[in-house]
Amino acid sequence: MLKLVLLCALAAAGRADISEEEDVLVLKKTNFEEALKAHPNILVEFYAPWCGHCKALAPEFAKAAGILKADGSDIRLGKVDATEETELAQEFGVRGYPTIKFFKGGDKSLPREYSAGRQADDIVNWLKKRTGPAARTLNDVAQAESLIADSEVAVIGFFKDVESEAAQAYIKAAEAVDDVPFGITSDDAIFSKFEVTKDTVVLFKKFDEGRNAYDGEITKESLLSFIKANQLPLVIEFTEQTAPKIFGGDIKSHILLFVPKASKDFQEKLDEFKKAATGFKGKILFIFIDSDVDDNQRILEFFGLKKDECPALRLITLEDEMTKYKPETWEITAENIVTFCKSFTEGKLKAHLMSQDIPEDWDKNPVHVLVGKNFEEVVFDPKKNVFVEFYAPWCGHCKQLAPIWDQLGEKYKDSPDVVVAKMDSTANEIEAVKVHSFPTLKFFPAGEERKIIDYSGERTLEGFTKFLESGGKEGGAPAGDDDDEEVDDLDLEDTEEDADSDAEEGHDEL
Repeated sequence: MLKLVLLCALAAAGRADISEEEDVLVLKKTNFEEALKAHPNILVEFYAPWCGHCKALAPEFAKAAGILKADGSDIRLGKVDATEETELAQEFGVRGYPTIKFFKGGDKSLPREYSAGRQADDIVNWLKKRTGPAARTLNDVAQAESLIADSEVAVIGFFKDVESEAAQAYIKAAEAVDDVPFGITSDDAIFSKFEVTKDTVVLFKKFDEGRNAYDGEITKESLLSFIKANQLPLVIEFTEQTAPKIFGGDIKSHILLFVPKASKDFQEKLDEFKKAATGFKGKILFIFIDSDVDDNQRILEFFGLKKDECPALRLITLEDEMTKYKPETWEITAENIVTFCKSFTEGKLKAHLMSQDIPEDWDKNPVHVLVGKNFEEVVFDPKKNVFVEFYAPWCGHCKQLAPIWDQLGEKYKDSPDVVVAKMDSTANEIEAVKVHSFPTLKFFPAGEERKIIDYSGERTLEGFTKFLESGGKEGGAPAGDDDDEEVDDLDLEDTEEDADSDAEEGHDEL
């Protein structure tokens, strides 16, 4: 008996404790394996306590955990403080925060990256899709009504024969969409309840028209286009939660209305915006941004706007390279917005490139100051070798680099053919260089070829000197060939480098 008691005590001692906070498992190196054995399907958030995006996600993550727990689901949510559990973070390739990975079937070898939105419903729907059928079979009206009531957006396939070719195409489309729940039915009562008389697909939503019925040949591709065109509101507010849907969609042309929601004429401006949006559905995404929200100030800065300049309109394309457009008129009316968007779709707009005025003393200091208006003339001077730092005033790494860059400027201030310069890329844009992270360092060697060489060496005075003395060969790479991670300009991740400016080769996100 004593032996049995001792064995039980040892087993209990060996079992790692897994505590919970708001229904979310608190995971560590010491209990991670145990958690996967007890709960084979876990969505894990790797976070940092200082990360603003993690703080914004926390209540929605906890809400999703609570929903799943209340439903009796075997799926659990967990979190790892990656700043404390560095071994776990390294094991799973965590580079920014939050990083969210799904461990299925207790297997930790190939976790799947979470790819949907950051609201509780998005998380729950994505997980159910990953662990259950792509489309839930609906056998009665109550099940169909429940699916619609429980989701902001839901899709139901109505098929008399659920084994038909069209029904199978529908299932394939359902498998390809992560953030929307799908149902499928052949039940006559459900057909009657929703006034459906033939095989079709209906998207139900709690905004705009309320429902959209598909009309056309049922193929996977056509259904995906239909769903993506109708699953977002005609006009959507940019927030931490909606950003993944905005950037993750197929529509890469976005018109942005910057407007303070607290203003007296907010609704009037929004109504004009909505009127214009109806004619561009599926072509241009209409987004409004509350210009009074502190978290949105970086976005205003990105477009060269100040609070007192709002309301204002801008249009941006998010293709391989981002291009911004500015309307000729400031007045926010449906007619003006339609004209602006039509000019864009017809290819008649010229890109808007921001530029500050040329400072009177731009070339008086060892480090010359460049702006959009003098950039080309200076960097493509065939007799000069020009080394430029593209920076942001708020960038921690740029501030860290500043004294070294000043030393470099001092070293070459009397050189007849070397120019050390800098440009504030939050206020100036040029066609020749697209800046995705800060600081970005580029070298423009003398000659008529207009060559651009990226600097990828050490950010030290010695490293920069070797680079310049070698004509851009030691520590350089042809533009576009560097290994720096590109980041979205309106980013949803914080990196360790953002918090720790001591990281030598870090980049701050735009």
